[in-house]
Amino acid sequence: MTRTIGNQHNGLSTGLASERLRLEGPNELPRAGRRSVFRVAFEVLREPMLALLLAGGIAYLLLGDRTEAIILLAFASFSLAITVFQEVRTERVLESLRDLSSPRALVVRDGARIRIAGREVVRGDLLVLEQGDRIAADAILVDAVDLQADESLLTGESLPVGKAVAPAAIDDERHEGQRPGGEGQPYVYSGALVVRGSGVALVLATGGNTEIGKIGQSLAKLDIEVPRLRRETTLIVTWCAIGGTLVALLVVLLYGLLRGGWLEAMLAGIAVGMSMLPEEFPVVLTVFMAMGAWRIGKVGVLTRRAAAIETLGSATVLCTDKTGTLTENRMVLAQAWLPSGEKVVLDGVAPVIGNARSLIETAALASAVDPVDPMETALHSAYSAAVGARVFSGRPIHTYGLRPDLLAMSNIWDDDGVLKICAKGAPEAIAGLCHLTPEATTQLMDAVEEMATRGIRVLAVGTATAPDRNWPESQRDYAYTLAGLVGLADPLRASVPGAIAECRRAGIRVVMITGDHAATARSIAMQAGISDGDVLTGTDLEALDDEQLVQRLKTVTVFARIMPEQKLRIVQAFKARGEVVAMTGDGVNDAPSLKAAHIGVAMGRRGTDVAREASAMVLLDDDFGSIVKSVRLGRRIYDNMRKSMAFIFAVHVPIAGLALLPLFFGYPILLGPIHIALLEMVIDPVCSLVFEAEPAEDNIMERQPRDPAERMFSIPMVVWSIVQGAVAFSMLAAVFFVKTWSGMPEVEVRALIFFALIAQIVALILVNRSFTASLGDALTRKNAALAYVAMAVAGVTALILFLPAAQELLKFGSIDRREMLLAVGLGVGLLLVLEGCKPLVQKISLKAGYPARRQPAGR
Repeated sequence: MTRTIGNQHNGLSTGLASERLRLEGPNELPRAGRRSVFRVAFEVLREPMLALLLAGGIAYLLLGDRTEAIILLAFASFSLAITVFQEVRTERVLESLRDLSSPRALVVRDGARIRIAGREVVRGDLLVLEQGDRIAADAILVDAVDLQADESLLTGESLPVGKAVAPAAIDDERHEGQRPGGEGQPYVYSGALVVRGSGVALVLATGGNTEIGKIGQSLAKLDIEVPRLRRETTLIVTWCAIGGTLVALLVVLLYGLLRGGWLEAMLAGIAVGMSMLPEEFPVVLTVFMAMGAWRIGKVGVLTRRAAAIETLGSATVLCTDKTGTLTENRMVLAQAWLPSGEKVVLDGVAPVIGNARSLIETAALASAVDPVDPMETALHSAYSAAVGARVFSGRPIHTYGLRPDLLAMSNIWDDDGVLKICAKGAPEAIAGLCHLTPEATTQLMDAVEEMATRGIRVLAVGTATAPDRNWPESQRDYAYTLAGLVGLADPLRASVPGAIAECRRAGIRVVMITGDHAATARSIAMQAGISDGDVLTGTDLEALDDEQLVQRLKTVTVFARIMPEQKLRIVQAFKARGEVVAMTGDGVNDAPSLKAAHIGVAMGRRGTDVAREASAMVLLDDDFGSIVKSVRLGRRIYDNMRKSMAFIFAVHVPIAGLALLPLFFGYPILLGPIHIALLEMVIDPVCSLVFEAEPAEDNIMERQPRDPAERMFSIPMVVWSIVQGAVAFSMLAAVFFVKTWSGMPEVEVRALIFFALIAQIVALILVNRSFTASLGDALTRKNAALAYVAMAVAGVTALILFLPAAQELLKFGSIDRREMLLAVGLGVGLLLVLEGCKPLVQKISLKAGYPARRQPAGR
């Protein structure tokens, strides 16, 4: 279908506009069903870790064990409050889209210009566009003067694009195939910013039918992948339930068969089963994630979904945007070239010297007095830095704007009676105005090509003198002289090369995905230190099917001229290869891929609300280096979580053994519920707070990411934990039998075994502090939480030893110094034995909690 644009100076009538608003709806995205605080809390309570915490706390409360119940319920309440706060604080995805896509607009209604709310713009309205306006809807230009728009939010391109007036008739099918980006389009898009010129545009689409609206709709259709940690937690809960049930049944069976009294057996089974329930697992997972979000927040990263912390630590591929992520998203003057062949390399702020100073002054005088265009802003800044003052003392007396047939602009200034003309524009256009010889043109274009290959945007500058104030219609009627070339670039962030180098050492492959040109993308990639590889453009990608794309990913390190849906396809292709994908970005166009990635990381300061709310993590300071810090912390958190889990497995083996041992041999029960509750008072803070505070392993950023298929409870870790616990139990059982057979009273045996168990728990803490065999590290690694817990354990032990009432409550007898030395000696002996076993364990691939080494696919 062909649409006639025609003459539409009067715009819509008020009545017709109101009717369309009623029929087609407001110019905004449909409101998402926002979750209330109670709904968020309900969803959080469905998490297995919190469900187990609450169930365990309630069960202990019903059994009358208030101490354990209070501990569990306090942890649950703390975690619930933090999680709900985080979720409610960041539940604004489509709200942010609506705010961005619905600015106020100047429209023509009934022949008059009126300003209305952006949500009231309807299809068929005439939008009046001026420099600095945020475009309210997708539209086609019916009139324009030197109009340029910044569409970087939609395309990722760092530079504005020029717009052209539409022909009298336009094909609707052609319109459907048009996308943001590219010079000379007659279309303008909702959310874009007018940086130069003015125009009038006929609205073609509003609300969800705009390009920005389509991105919002694609976000709504994307499901966030269930975090691996949640799946692991479900498995943990299942194991806990099975293990606790088996232990309880075994106690009931043994007690009933060996001693009679099935009611007592049932009560004993319930008590021992509940005390043996490793509620530390959900405590650890919850506390580690909450504390991890706090720790990562301290390095400038907001964690929107806590489970993403662990996922980031296991990332194998980091897909990063260029503009605003690797670069600063601002233009600076990078180089000047003079017709003599002289090159002056600049940093955008250093004083310009020699002939280059005159060139920069001319380029600034050829710019707008109050610039919005980033290149003109950079020229103003460069001149101001050179002379310490603004270039302008007034306004030009006449201006020639850019035209489709001549991509150059000129300002004419009255310089003490001399009419000085300053021009800048595309090198080809300025070369034509200057009537360069073929040799001079070749020299000029060689200089342009040399700068362009380094990602520098090049403008040519010329000067002329007007004989009088009878201004001709075209700039071509003046005799220009070439002043030179100015090269502008979006500079790389200072922290990027170091951050990418550390990613490479950590086995994380960095891939750039950008909407910019291939040459610019390649140049920035080389500056950033991204590994050398192929460049794949959006056009080339379009020709590949999914299987071919997966194969090409092995060698491609830079994707250029990429559209939003192609970014999403790239992320999904990496996921199909088995990679753990992190995606960074800051624009609206990045939102779908940020949401689809295993972990989306948005820029917080320069990024859009849409990108931030679609992501799992937000860099508050926009520092790319914070990503590396987050990876380090993610790996540390996962390591420490595995250490804690290993300790929990190990410590429950001797507890279970000592609970069951007397039942097998007909001896009085050693550990009753009160003893186990007291032990849990030690175990709970140790496994959660102490191990969470452990410093990172020395080689944490020198090893490959672990295999995504590896379970948290790997067989090597479980076996090593059981070995630790079995050694501890064997030592305690030997002492128990020796002392019992030697006639030591029951109450003294109980006290000795209890204190020995405490000493061995301390030994197990020290053993599991580090994956490597280093007794020195086990004893000297700084950890304030461990110091506080150790002092508390020592204080409680002293109270029991010297307070008769405590001994009576625990049914302990008094033991002498030699027995206490024996108890301490059992702990020291266990520490030495297990530290000595570590090299052997590692040698036979039981790597005490090590994350699995692997070479990610395609390396």
